[in-house]
This record gives sequence, structure tokens and C-alpha cells, in this order.
Amino acid sequence: MAATEETRDEERLPSAGGRDGERHATDRPAAGERAGKRFTRRRALLLGGGAVVAAGATAVAAREELAYWWWRLPGNSRPRKEGEVDFAGAQWSAASPANYRQAGRPDDYTVDRVVVHVVQGSFATALKVFRDPFHEASAHYVVRGDGHVAQAVRELDVAFHAGNRGYNERSVGIEHAGFVDRPESFTPDMYAASARLTAGICRRYGFPADREHIVGHIEVPGTDHTDPGPHWDWDRYLTLVRAELRRPAPRA
Repeated sequence: MAATEETRDEERLPSAGGRDGERHATDRPAAGERAGKRFTRRRALLLGGGAVVAAGATAVAAREELAYWWWRLPGNSRPRKEGEVDFAGAQWSAASPANYRQAGRPDDYTVDRVVVHVVQGSFATALKVFRDPFHEASAHYVVRGDGHVAQAVRELDVAFHAGNRGYNERSVGIEHAGFVDRPESFTPDMYAASARLTAGICRRYGFPADREHIVGHIEVPGTDHTDPGPHWDWDRYLTLVRAELRRPAPRA
């Protein structure tokens, strides 16, 4: 089931690369050598180039931060209507605003993942806890055994479902009613409806239907959850998602 964003705001994806601010031992003057003698024109150019690179990195970070805050300023949020859904035919069942963060995806955060969850309970239980402001977690969608789909958070927004801030920002979370240790929870109607839902997400954001981009909650870095569990049939699910993607895109 969805994890809280307490792990959400504190856990971040590891930074790539090394510590760019560290000097190498070879950059230090040799014993007894004057620092001024070492400061050649070439070194000045290298330092200047490093400053340009650092300035560029700072500018990129500033743009990303500005994009994030832009959608939080009054009057700049994406147009929204109460009850509007991203998946045709879904039931709207709004999560508490305490359980997600308003955003402007994909303009502020790139969306390139679907995270598959299992509720460890019923469809009604999932929607109930998502409405509870003290729960501190939600997912974008919940799929019932008969294939009925509810949407609790708009895809524009960051649901607190993965227990990892970076994954929350880049993914759409889909809960499935049932229990990880009960294979009967995962019905043909559930697989079919969830596959249509995931195919639509892949199509909207332009990422492939593969196991890099469609993952289980257990695969999110830093999580302590085990869903969707050993009875979730990944081969079947991806086959259904890809079959949906081969169909003509539904008209809006």
C-alpha cells in the first residue's frame, strides 16, 4: 500500500557522480613551491571553466526550483475542475490535500514511472484512508477486483505513495484492492482495467511499457513494502499493457 511521504520528504534518490567540490591531491602546490608560481594561464582558464560549469549547474537547479514553485503561486496552478479525472470512466474520490502535494506535472516534474501497489485491504478501505488527513499517504488510482477504477489524486499532483520523494515526483501510483498473499485478489477484470490505465499513462507521458518504467512498490529504493507480492503476474500484466498500446489511442 501507499507509503507516507515522511519517508517521502526525507528520503531522496542518491545523487549521481562524485563530490564535485573536492580537490585532488595533485592540485596542491608541492612542498616549498610558491602558490603564485603554480597559478599559470592554463590553470586560470581551467578554474574559469570550472566556474562556468558550476554556474551552469546552479542555473539548471534554479530553473527546476522555479518550475516547482511557479505552480504553487496563486493564479498559476493548472486549470482544475472538481471531479475531473484523467482516466475516462474513473470514479472521482478525492484524497485529503494532506495526503498529496499540488504540482503542475509534467511541466515541473517529468513523469516516467508507474508504481504498482496492493492495498492489503478492500477498495473501500483504500479510499477511506486516502480521505483521512492523518493517514499521510495516497495513490492516484485504486482498482477493484471487478475492474472498477477510482481516482483519488490528479496526475498533475504528487501523491505520497512510494515512500521515496524522487519516485513520488516522477510516478503515478496505482493501488489494487486485495492482499499480497491471496492470488485470488488479482482477477482478470482487475488486470485488464489496470493495464488500460497504465497504457494510457505510458501514452500520455511517452515512456515505454517495460519493467524499468512499470515497477512494484517493493522495487522503490528505500522502501520497506513488499507489494505487489509474489502472486502478481508481471508477464501477464505487461502483455496486456502492450496490447492496449497497440490499439488506436482513445479519443479525448
